[in-house]
Amino acid sequence: MLFSRISRIRRPGSNGFRWFLSHKTHLQFLNPPAYSYSSTHKEQNDPFSLVADELSMVANRLRSMVVTEVPKLASAAEYFFKMGVEGKRFRPTVLLLMATAMNISILEPSLRGPGDALTTELRARQQRIAEITEMIHVASLLHDDVLDDADTRRGIGSLNFVMGNKLAVLAGDFLLSRACVALASLKNTEVVSLLAKVVEHLVTGETMQMTTTCEQRCSMEYYMQKTYYKTASLISNSCKAIALLGGQTSEVAMLAYEYGKNLGLAYQLIDDVLDFTGTSASLGKGSLSDIRHGIITAPILFAMEEFPQLREVVDRGFDDPANVDVALDYLGKSRGIQRARELAKKHANIAAEAIDSLPESNDEDVRKSRRALLDLTERVITRTK
Repeated sequence: MLFSRISRIRRPGSNGFRWFLSHKTHLQFLNPPAYSYSSTHKEQNDPFSLVADELSMVANRLRSMVVTEVPKLASAAEYFFKMGVEGKRFRPTVLLLMATAMNISILEPSLRGPGDALTTELRARQQRIAEITEMIHVASLLHDDVLDDADTRRGIGSLNFVMGNKLAVLAGDFLLSRACVALASLKNTEVVSLLAKVVEHLVTGETMQMTTTCEQRCSMEYYMQKTYYKTASLISNSCKAIALLGGQTSEVAMLAYEYGKNLGLAYQLIDDVLDFTGTSASLGKGSLSDIRHGIITAPILFAMEEFPQLREVVDRGFDDPANVDVALDYLGKSRGIQRARELAKKHANIAAEAIDSLPESNDEDVRKSRRALLDLTERVITRTK
């Protein structure tokens, strides 16, 4: 995969081109095959299938929540909620599974029967968290695409490309306002505070990315903090909100938070790997987009540790395509891709440990959801798109 992408942007006969051509066997490691099951096992344990009915309900409610009397704004706001372009719905899936995995006390057989109404009301509130989270996520994508001047998203034209920057920004603001209304309806100040902090983190992370100094761009610590703000904060705090709504202890809520945080970090690390090893078609957006925008991610940071001279290239910036070529040469000779994958695996393991540390439950639905959450930690680090 990496060879096919690099060859499209390199001059045939350049040193980098020849290097990748002579290491095709090595490149197979850089983009390993996707995680796979037998068809029967996959059908029984697929996390997305487990909550498919609820996901459809959430998707339908999201489409109804972004309706507005201004046609142009309505079209913009629903752009990524329309059938067929909703994306993987990864975050709602995680949250719905976490809701079942967390409902330890409510799902025990001794509390069923008269408590069914309570269970139904709680589930509706937890579904609302999934809806709020997805609205915040899509709003952040709309704003990011404007800042990055992106022209594709999820395999189609980005909203800013199709309708213009102004409408894309307003659509993102509109989604955030609808998310705030839905959040207020939960009447839980701790949950409101958590998700308000998420929006602050998204803005902070994007600002960190836009205003980095040379030292900060080359710092792994800075990169991980920015990654938490931009990606992991939303899923971690939403998982914690799910637990708090379920009446769990602060210890259990923190386990939910740790799962979301480390799953989110692993997800973004693999995203950064795929920016080098995937294709535009598989990613649904432009390939090599980060480095072309001067954004330094884990693979390059690790490559710099092996080849300090790469730092000079990074400091020069990547407005000149020749500098991109040089950086890719160093990356190809380094273990940057492999080490980024190893770091993702480390965080995925921490996420799995959080699920394994939850209080025991004999309820089969709870156990099945926990297995699905564990499965997601594996899927995140073996995905190819």
